[in-house]
Amino acid sequence: MASRALPRPAVASLIAAVLVGVLAACGSSKPTTASAPVTPTAAAPSAIGVPSGAPTGVRLGTPEVITTGLQAPWGLAFLPDGSALVSERDSARIVRVGPRGGAATEVAKLDDVDASGEGGLLGIAVSPDFARDQTVFAYFTAGSENRIVRFPLADPNRQQVLVRGIPVSGIHNGGRLVFGPDGYLYASTGDASQRGRSQDTSSLGGKILRLTPDGRPAPGNPYPASPVWSFGHRNVQGLAFDDNRRLFASEFGQNTYDEINLIEPGQNYGWPAVEGGGGAPRFRDPLLTWTTAEASPSGMAYA
Repeated sequence: MASRALPRPAVASLIAAVLVGVLAACGSSKPTTASAPVTPTAAAPSAIGVPSGAPTGVRLGTPEVITTGLQAPWGLAFLPDGSALVSERDSARIVRVGPRGGAATEVAKLDDVDASGEGGLLGIAVSPDFARDQTVFAYFTAGSENRIVRFPLADPNRQQVLVRGIPVSGIHNGGRLVFGPDGYLYASTGDASQRGRSQDTSSLGGKILRLTPDGRPAPGNPYPASPVWSFGHRNVQGLAFDDNRRLFASEFGQNTYDEINLIEPGQNYGWPAVEGGGGAPRFRDPLLTWTTAEASPSGMAYA
C-alpha cells in the first residue's frame, strides 16, 4: 500500500508510529451492520494530549523487512531479550523473531482457537515479570465467545481463562492487549456487529478493559467491580502508551471516519451515536481522524 501523509501532523507526531493497514478479513470496505447507518458530524481535533511546540510533521524512514513467511500476523509483544512474539490469527501459532530479525520460529500453538472472519488468535502480551514467571497473555476466539487467557510460554495448553464471554462475531472482535505502566492489562473489545453493546456499560462489547494480571477488575476502575475502563467504541485494534503514561487507541469507523483517541477512565467515545467528532458534550472527540477510504487502522505503537 502506498504511503500517505496523515492529516493534522502535530497529533501525528505524538502518535509517531501508527501502523495503518487493510486487514485481510475486513478489507477497506468497512462492513456494516443491518441497522440504520450513522450520520456522522464533522470531526474536530482536540488539543488534549498535544504537546506545545510539537513537530509539524513526521519523518518516516525506509521500511526494513525483519522476517517473512508469516501467516496473517496479528499481535506483537516483546520479550526481555528484545525478541518479538507474533501471534498468527488463522493458524493459532505464536512465533518468535529474534532481535536482529531472521526466520520466525514457532514457540507455541493454541488449541480451541476458532479462526473465521475477523476472529482467531488476536492480541498477545508478555508479563511485566516475564523473567520470573515466563507468562504470556492472549486474546482469542473460542466458539461462542472471545476470551483472554494466560499461560506459561513453554506450556500453552496450561491455560488459565481470565475473561470469558466477550462478544464474538464475524466482524468487530477487537482483540488488542497491552500492559500499562501501572502494571495492569488493557484489552480492547469490539461491538461484535451489535452496536448497542458499545453504550451498555454492563456489556463487555465495544469497550477498553483494565484488568489485574489474574483477570480481576483493576483497582480504581470507574465502575465498581467492572473491568470496563472506557466505552462507546466500535472496534479498537490499536493501543499504545506514551512517556507520560497516557493511553491512545486507534479505532475503525464505519463509512466516514477512522479515529485516534486519547483514552481516559469512564469516558464515552460516542459510538454508535457519533462517528468522528462534533457530538454531544457527553462524548469525547477524537484527536485525529481520516476518511475510511484512505486506510484502515490496526496496530499502533508510540515512538
